[in-house]
Amino acid sequence: MNGKYIGQLPRQDPLHGFLANEVLQRLQVNQPKPEFRVFELVASNAVYAYEEKHSKTRVVGKFFGPTFGWDRNRAIARADKEYCNMETLRGFGLVGCPHHVARPLCTNKDLNCLLVQEHCRGESLSHAIDMAVHQHDDGHLFWRLTALSYFLSTQHNRTANGMGVDFDEDCKYLNHLLSQLKSSNRISWQDADEIAWLRDCWRTRSEMWADQQVWLHGDATPANFMFGSGLDVVAIDLERMKRGDRVFDVGRIAGELMHAFMIGRGDKSLAEPFIGHFLWEYACHFPDRYSAFRSVTQRTPYYMGLTLLRIARNSWISGTYANTLVQQAKVLLRSSA
Repeated sequence: MNGKYIGQLPRQDPLHGFLANEVLQRLQVNQPKPEFRVFELVASNAVYAYEEKHSKTRVVGKFFGPTFGWDRNRAIARADKEYCNMETLRGFGLVGCPHHVARPLCTNKDLNCLLVQEHCRGESLSHAIDMAVHQHDDGHLFWRLTALSYFLSTQHNRTANGMGVDFDEDCKYLNHLLSQLKSSNRISWQDADEIAWLRDCWRTRSEMWADQQVWLHGDATPANFMFGSGLDVVAIDLERMKRGDRVFDVGRIAGELMHAFMIGRGDKSLAEPFIGHFLWEYACHFPDRYSAFRSVTQRTPYYMGLTLLRIARNSWISGTYANTLVQQAKVLLRSSA
């Protein structure tokens, strides 16, 4: 079990009764006197794993209450939204092997706006990237990226709705990132102005409007994909799922790869073979691989730039490295000028 063991859930805790009487029943686990071990998981929200001691049944609980404070209605709405997002993607056949979206089980407003979902085992993409960055295990990461490209292309192709993408939404997201970076003094006004000008250059490019909308993961970071044997991939954390350009997800992965080698090895060029492999493998799941590759790679720099700006907001990185990310984002975005 990944996560830090923090103890056993007291029987008098209302959560114990909910897990015992609601969750275990949904999983058809008959345990007369259940006991739950609790593990704290690393996540942006308050997320815990619960293991029933006797049956070894495991579930994950994600609490939205701490994120929204007093606004309980907003918190439970977010929990319900993620529940529906997971069900939506599973409705497109992303269940089982090799493509799987974690199964939502239930929500509970009274328990700090809780979402309970199945516990999925596997190696995270974060771990595979770390092995390549720090242990030079390139082959392992190449294989994981092959599996992930297969998963994402399947998700995107199955969920395309025939309606054109609205690139204005991605321009608004860039504006949001710039606002956050300026308010935290992580970008100069000159850099922000140049990026805004580059955004408008991208807006004039016809290819940014040409594809059709798909369901996006919306937060395609390395922590949100897990791998089993072969090409098996599990997606978790669908809180930010939305309709949009498929390259929003693809570019997020590419940007995360670049960031990992920049911060881990000090050399962004070391990420290029992995990014190229990921994009080429993604394109192989289209009738015309070369055309798909050309289309995706034309748009990828914009979404990679967004990703680096998104990472630059984080307080856990130094101001110096944040500026490095901003400068590299500018390099990527300049490909439109």
